[in-house]
Amino acid sequence: MSALDDFKKSRNYCVCVDSDGCAMDTMNIKHIRCFGPCMVDEWGLDAWREPILDRWNVINLYSGTRGINRFKGLAMALGEISAQYTPIAGVETLIDWAGHAPELSNDAVRKELGRDPIFRKALDWSIAVNKAITALPQEEVRPFEHVREALAAAHRVADVVVVSSANPEAVREEWKRFGLIEDVDLLCAQEMGSKAYCIARLCEKGYGGENILMCGDAPGDDQAAASNGVLYYPILVSHENESWQLFLEEALDRFTEGNYAGEYQQERRAAFNHNLGL
Repeated sequence: MSALDDFKKSRNYCVCVDSDGCAMDTMNIKHIRCFGPCMVDEWGLDAWREPILDRWNVINLYSGTRGINRFKGLAMALGEISAQYTPIAGVETLIDWAGHAPELSNDAVRKELGRDPIFRKALDWSIAVNKAITALPQEEVRPFEHVREALAAAHRVADVVVVSSANPEAVREEWKRFGLIEDVDLLCAQEMGSKAYCIARLCEKGYGGENILMCGDAPGDDQAAASNGVLYYPILVSHENESWQLFLEEALDRFTEGNYAGEYQQERRAAFNHNLGL
């Protein structure tokens, strides 16, 4: 039984918060220095390193697929590489799995190791990424401004749940290092399933739909909230500090006072979409 199964609500409201690129200023550095380079190394793609890394960053940072699960991003990137640069053995199998598997995590990949050799490479890549992330200089991994105060304010009136597709050990370590974990009631990361699944399970805990607010920085976060009929607060890329200040000064009160849904949420979503060029 997972911590999500055991979780019981203690307040009438629930604030869900994504980690990488939302609460933590970690998304760019992890993709630019870890995810993309580890893929190039694992599949021996150095002859096309620069364009492949540029495309990896577009997929994972600077487009509508920002924040995609690591294995979905890997499948998408390898599919394009196989079509444009060099054949990738087993890529169609990986793409199919990433599009249909109920869980996308290292443990889920391990269960597929006997199916096709690409799963061994995908697992080795993911493990290498985790090691590279752990080796990043600690001074370059930090929360955005106002996050600490925003989480503390949220926790005074709501249950606070981390809902992330990142590696759970990395998330836990980062949030502990900066004292953020003190205001968290539950951590739902990669091994617990998709963000939409985790939010759906939280909806079963007795909160009303307008009593759950998902804070995220990517279209997938918005979709995970919308698919479950809960509210969404966007953290705008390149305007993260201002977004958290607005949450602290205005959005949180609107949420708990019942004035968030409707026009205000539409305004925030429109600003989010415009910022991503959607």
